Amino acid sequence: MKLLKFYILTLLLFTSQLFFAQIEFKTSVSKNKLGVNQRFRVEFTVNKQGADNFKAPPFSNFKVVGGPSSSVNQSWINGKASYSQSYIYILEPKTEGDLILAPASIEYNKQIIKSNSVKITVTKAVEIPKDPNNPEYVAQQNIHLVAEVSNLNPYVGEGIYVVYKLYVSENISVNDWRVSESPQYNGFWNQDIEVKDINVKKGKYNGEDYRYIILKRAVLIPQRNGNLKIEPMKMDFSVGIPTGKGDFFGNMITKNINYSAQSAIKTVRVKSLPELGKPIDFTGAVGEFEFKVAANKNVLKANDAAQIKVEVSGRGNLKLFEIPKITTPAELEVYTPEHKEKVSTSLNGLRGSVSDTYTVVPQFKGKYKIPEVTFSYFNTKEKKYKTIKADAIIVNVTEGKELPSSVSSTENNIIKQNVVANDNNFRFIALKSEFEPKIKSEFLNSNLFYLLLFLPFLAIPIGILIGKKRAQRAGDVFGNKIRKADRLAKKYLSEAKKQLGNHEAFYVALEKALHNFLKAKLQVETSDISKERISEILQNKNVDLDTIKQFVDVLNDCDFARYTPTTNVMMEQEFEKAKEVITNIDKQL
Repeated sequence: MKLLKFYILTLLLFTSQLFFAQIEFKTSVSKNKLGVNQRFRVEFTVNKQGADNFKAPPFSNFKVVGGPSSSVNQSWINGKASYSQSYIYILEPKTEGDLILAPASIEYNKQIIKSNSVKITVTKAVEIPKDPNNPEYVAQQNIHLVAEVSNLNPYVGEGIYVVYKLYVSENISVNDWRVSESPQYNGFWNQDIEVKDINVKKGKYNGEDYRYIILKRAVLIPQRNGNLKIEPMKMDFSVGIPTGKGDFFGNMITKNINYSAQSAIKTVRVKSLPELGKPIDFTGAVGEFEFKVAANKNVLKANDAAQIKVEVSGRGNLKLFEIPKITTPAELEVYTPEHKEKVSTSLNGLRGSVSDTYTVVPQFKGKYKIPEVTFSYFNTKEKKYKTIKADAIIVNVTEGKELPSSVSSTENNIIKQNVVANDNNFRFIALKSEFEPKIKSEFLNSNLFYLLLFLPFLAIPIGILIGKKRAQRAGDVFGNKIRKADRLAKKYLSEAKKQLGNHEAFYVALEKALHNFLKAKLQVETSDISKERISEILQNKNVDLDTIKQFVDVLNDCDFARYTPTTNVMMEQEFEKAKEVITNIDKQL
């Protein structure tokens, strides 16, 4: 028995070795050592027909610049058949060092077969031989990706621009291209300028005639001094290289190759802004600006609203500095300003205006002065600081309550008098009592006695009726949800309801009620997150979009209404909207 098992095991082992000896799946490369700027060909070959489900390795340290392509070779020589199928890639290394090309896999007779791994040694970039017949050399000499920077020595905050151009000579054709790696602008604020149309133009490169197109444009504003690098843009091309031969009709035959190019690294040497003469109120504005402060009306009544606009306009880093703030007397109520930006981007930099608009509401009659406001910036043309002063604004409140005057000390004095005693001081105290019982009739056998006696018997049918009503109400699931949601809304909105008629306190309480409701329902601090995040959380909880929009609208109304006059009717309408949205969200949650 043991001998039989040995024979079977030996036969299985021999059969499996014979099976694997019949199929061969190998990896071969065109070169094992190359420069980081060179490419090589890798070929995965299987020698058996019927192998499928080919899976290439991940190529982690390589960039695929060509392929995959496949070829099949089949021959019959002296009665012996041979077969091979190859999967071909063109690779380019991403880094230097000893790199391992992982094996590929293929399926044959329900077995997964793997190829061998290959070691590739990558050295520093090598010079491509100047061979006019080498397609790589021809492409290198006729395709140039160039980054042009308007100013390589700007100040911190001074806008510059970079334009990426692709120069192609008349000798070759570019059939297709794509950006493989976008440039990086570390240390710069940047914004791309859209290139709407790709127009081929003629120009000079190194004194020779070329065709060129503009691929990308961007405005850059350096945020710190020192040497800042503009990293290169990298692109892949499909290039048609003339072979020097013609076809039957005399047309030039071209050979298509894959080629990669990149722009040169640009170093921008950024200068610090001078410390000499720097104003105290300077907040980083660099460029050429105008500054003004204006009110939409200077004469108004108490509790009327006026708009005071602080605006900076011109050309420069408009989005990167702080607008000066106004200071107002305590008698004027000032709300958080509304910030607006009207800025366009071009190769000349940022141009337009930024502004803060304050809503000011006076409380008392009188004249109030809003002091002068100054704005300082660094002028890049004149290379010096400039300060613009906006005139003071006088707000004349013609009607309203007078300012409360101080109360004289004599009015606060308490005048003390001596108490004079006489014989009639206790004349109001009664010296005799006249108490009489209130219930003159006996309780026993009275009407009240019999009513209280039979009241328990009357309560039994009433209790049964109430019990039926309660059971019926308990079975009304939908109605109970509505009633529960209504009670919940009243619970959270109770404080807001108390403040109806009190403008600011009402909207503060209303907004707080909405946040407290979500905090209780979602277990998150919604007061610390944005409305967009609140919307996202509610969507994840399957609350419909209309209800979410209604909730956000009420929150926005609370923000906006604090800065504008409102009536009691408007506050009641807002209260009802909040009550409705809390009810809807509670039902859906």
